[in-house]
Amino acid sequence: MAQSIAPPSSATPASGVSVPATLPVKAILPWAFFFGLLMLVLLYFVGAEQGATSLFSGTDVHEWVHDGRHLLGFPCH
Repeated sequence: MAQSIAPPSSATPASGVSVPATLPVKAILPWAFFFGLLMLVLLYFVGAEQGATSLFSGTDVHEWVHDGRHLLGFPCH
């Protein structure tokens, strides 16, 4: 006979409504910081990597992000 596998009784309250698992803020905070920093770096390269604030000489980075720069509304020429 097939047996049904029921979730543990502590996961579902008496009303039968499932309760979502909670994640502690300590587990999310390092990932949020990492992705926030990554987004700031990407925003810099798309929006400001040219001219006086350029970290790399030449126009290589400008050419790689040129279409994305226009798509996001950054003027470049």
